[in-house]
Amino acid sequence: MSRIIQMITFLSIALAVFLSMNYYVLYRISSVFGIQRNKWFYVVLILLSTSLIFTTWIEKTYSNSFTKALYAFSATWLGAVFLLLIGMILFEIIKLFIAPKIAMIGILTVVFLLIVGGIINASMLTIKHLDVEIEGLKEPIKAVQLSDVHIGSIRGNDFLKRIVNTTNEINPDVVFVTGDLVDGSAPLTENMFKELKDLKAPTYFSVGNHEQYEGLAEVLPKVKKSGLKILQNNKTMFKDLQIIGVDFSETKGYLEKELYNTGYEKDKPSVLLFHAPDSFEYAAKQGIDLMLSGHTHGGQIWPFNLLVRLRYSKIKGDYHYLNSTLHVSAGTGTWGPPMRIGTRSEITVINLISKK
Repeated sequence: MSRIIQMITFLSIALAVFLSMNYYVLYRISSVFGIQRNKWFYVVLILLSTSLIFTTWIEKTYSNSFTKALYAFSATWLGAVFLLLIGMILFEIIKLFIAPKIAMIGILTVVFLLIVGGIINASMLTIKHLDVEIEGLKEPIKAVQLSDVHIGSIRGNDFLKRIVNTTNEINPDVVFVTGDLVDGSAPLTENMFKELKDLKAPTYFSVGNHEQYEGLAEVLPKVKKSGLKILQNNKTMFKDLQIIGVDFSETKGYLEKELYNTGYEKDKPSVLLFHAPDSFEYAAKQGIDLMLSGHTHGGQIWPFNLLVRLRYSKIKGDYHYLNSTLHVSAGTGTWGPPMRIGTRSEITVINLISKK
């Protein structure tokens, strides 16, 4: 019951915020261009403000080409209205020096170019490299980290196939998938992750928040069917490397409790797969050599990264504490708006080498 109340509260707040953003953007645009704010203005306002919630529901219930297109538009509009909101704030300043119509046309042009560029940018995969020295490692291991792939209505099997092909070209010894393989925008199907069967290296998966939203009982059998080895608050061995997977949670002290329960050995080389970039300092103190996370998408769309930093101090890249390293992936896919501005969709190649 409490989960339902939390969901209703979240949706109510999100809808109120989205409605306010849409109203301000449409109000300023209509004011500059002399568009009458009649009943059709408010019809468009309501449709745009509720579009993502409505199209997500209809796409999950009656998925077809038309509903996918509706969802793609709504998700793109979510990013567009965020950029337009920033544009309208800038407009209030620029109009003091330039004719309002010219200023507004300039703002709308820049936003349109950012949207197009962001969509193109998000579709391209960037390969990042990271070298990590681990004491006691007997032989080098080349690993690949994938995170936040978000397979759903916008990014489907074709995108997943590109990821698999790119990963196989890297020729890693092992692959780590640190959560949010599923997006939640499309119905779950038996063959949703079938492309992952073509991965040549053994692949280990830890649970993200979107798997939990969709229901682990529904998602995990399909993940397992694709050939991935699921680690849920336990560990396994790959060569002489301990691989530890802990489920996503934002409950305070969760990682501390579950890491202890995995039975890992502090004096042996280890990598921890934990979706959220939380509790890194604790993991480092407990002897974890490398922690791999995602979840933040690096902010995905600037300047949204500034808001993400209010919750997570580590949102992308490499961090070091004591003898441990944390790598926070900016994500291989996207959630919501299929665009990236100021971030890249990444596949991370991690060279694990023995510490001299």
